[in-house]
Amino acid sequence: MAKYVLAIDQGTTSSRAILFDDKMKIVATGQKEFTQIFPKSGWVEHDPEEIWESVVWSVKEAMRKADIAAAEIAAIGITNQRETVVVWERDSGKPIHNAIVWQDRRTASYCEKLKGQGLEKTFTRKTGLLLDPYFSGTKLSWMLANVKGTRSRAAKGALCFGTIDTFLIWRLTGGRSFVTDATNASRTLMFNIATQEWDDELIEILRVPREMLPEVKDCSADFGVTEKALFGAEIPILGVAGDQQAATIGQACFEPGMMKSTYGTGCFALLNTGKDMARSRNRLLTTIAYRLDGEVTYALEGSIFVAGAAVQWLRDGLKVIGKASETGDLAARADPTQEVYLVPAFTGLGAPHWDPDARGAIYGMTRNTGPAEFARAALEAVCYQTRDLLEAMRKDWKSEGEGTVLRVDGGMVASDWTMQRLADILDAPVDRPQILETTALGAAWLAACRAGLWPDRKGFSKQWALDRQFKPEMDEKVRRQKIKGWSQAVKRTLSQG
Repeated sequence: MAKYVLAIDQGTTSSRAILFDDKMKIVATGQKEFTQIFPKSGWVEHDPEEIWESVVWSVKEAMRKADIAAAEIAAIGITNQRETVVVWERDSGKPIHNAIVWQDRRTASYCEKLKGQGLEKTFTRKTGLLLDPYFSGTKLSWMLANVKGTRSRAAKGALCFGTIDTFLIWRLTGGRSFVTDATNASRTLMFNIATQEWDDELIEILRVPREMLPEVKDCSADFGVTEKALFGAEIPILGVAGDQQAATIGQACFEPGMMKSTYGTGCFALLNTGKDMARSRNRLLTTIAYRLDGEVTYALEGSIFVAGAAVQWLRDGLKVIGKASETGDLAARADPTQEVYLVPAFTGLGAPHWDPDARGAIYGMTRNTGPAEFARAALEAVCYQTRDLLEAMRKDWKSEGEGTVLRVDGGMVASDWTMQRLADILDAPVDRPQILETTALGAAWLAACRAGLWPDRKGFSKQWALDRQFKPEMDEKVRRQKIKGWSQAVKRTLSQG
């Protein structure tokens, strides 16, 4: 009997395949990075073929390490970088252009044009989103307008649009399944999160032919089976969720008021609001946390575009560190008398500011400022931005209350220094789980639960295990002073500031 479940975690910088056993323990992992393409300032692209190859390689590598055959895998769960857009030929499966990545800002002027026409309220009311280049819809519009012949071919049904999950499922199933899930659909600017359908008005505004759009399913559903030739046997795909929603599930944030924050390339905080489609007055997003058995659970989300990417900048741009894991120790050695602020608006500022034209800035440097101060500023920037999100959430959803405990995951949370500073800046406890691979775990649970291999929501929640809780230790006066300095730095950085 098949006792393993495979999670495909297709991220912004790498693809991973993680095999879990029937006890929810990680058995083996395969991972492969792929190229980041920057055609112009503010533009970010990926080669869909390279993504596909990295996924297949990672799956085979995980199977090789675990020494198991495809027939032993009960199900596949997929989680993916959200909002990244792929368009491919229906007949051949060949992409017509590089994928346009969620970080890409090329449609900023188009978003401003739509805002100028008074359309942002329409989009927000129906999708819970703001008109920002971050989301998929305007990226798709750009492809339709700028890749020769695309619009006419799309209208004839010759082209398919998808976020990364849809593209991977299409490839895995040999073109038999053209589907997505409700969480990924909810990030496109085209999906009505109240009616749970593609919205004709929004599609018309963005000039997107409906023929391009995939079928939308629950997060735990039958998404098709892989081609036998790929891995040696057909494997059912039974779970799909965008990476931040998958992490919410992996953190067992199933009850209203529970909150998780993932620290990867960017930082994304989600607050479960249950059946309440909370409307933000502080420029947060209303989104779908998950849809199970046809029932929608909503969330408030705050998105920070740059978190781990700031550490990558220290490593690859400034070359002041050799590897990311050095950052916490370096920050701990920073001069406490120097208050240096990095506002990492490399691709604009996300929630709650939503300023696509803002650009990164550093404040407070002196002649003695060096690598340690830069490292501390980069890590503290993540903490300050998280606090901005939490404060906005408290204003938008009163039931959340003041006693927040934040569950965290992602690569950055392995740093004790960073997590302690996060608790200090938030003035709230921060819970780090024993299993840090919560995004993959959430995708695996969606598939394994449907396959009957893992427990239901209640049983899964009971097995969530704490590694360490970080409690605030910073003096209140010091905290207030640091937050004041951050607020001033952000104000100076905003494009209208």
